[in-house]
Amino acid sequence: MTDWFEYIAAFLGFFAAHNIPTRPATKAQLQGLLGKRGFSVGYSVLSLAALYWLVMAASRAPVVVLWDWAPWQNHVPFTAMALFCLILCLGVARPNPFSFGGRNNASFDPKRPGLIRYTRHPILLALALWAFAHLVPNGQLAHAILFTVFGLFALMGMRLIDRRKKREMPEWESLQNATRQAPYLHAPLSWGGLVLRLVIAVNLYIGLLHAHGPILGVYPAG
Repeated sequence: MTDWFEYIAAFLGFFAAHNIPTRPATKAQLQGLLGKRGFSVGYSVLSLAALYWLVMAASRAPVVVLWDWAPWQNHVPFTAMALFCLILCLGVARPNPFSFGGRNNASFDPKRPGLIRYTRHPILLALALWAFAHLVPNGQLAHAILFTVFGLFALMGMRLIDRRKKREMPEWESLQNATRQAPYLHAPLSWGGLVLRLVIAVNLYIGLLHAHGPILGVYPAG
């Protein structure tokens, strides 16, 4: 059991890093000390650091093989990560009243909702895609637990946010219906913005592919 200590500690640390700072009283104190932008930056850095520790702890955990690796399995995350980058770049930092906390709700146009036409929670969808895609070539117990928990966490998060938003937003149902009635292919809010996001998505995919080995010690193309 002691061989699993770091892995368990990293898991607890990861969830503590995401839970404690977002509690209303703690968040208010931190925002008063750091400011809203400072809190967002600090929370992001803390989250990434906790994630990195958890992934590295999983790689150092005892090896318990659940299924054997096969070359075809690498193609799953290769393909899924392209979709991950696309969804992430099209969904982040855009008006979305359905997401956790909401963003630029007043500028959200249900007639031109962009990616929100297809999913209310693009960031969580991208996280679930990342997790389950990486589960396929990682048949060791520690990694299987890691990616399964992240995938289920993302899917459950969608339902929990929907339930909370329905309580907080009387117009949630009507706004959702209006969004679903938008054409499947509709003009973006800005063609220039769309092209920029696509360029960023391509570069993000290339960057992740090249950084994976040096940072995590696992070379996807190796």
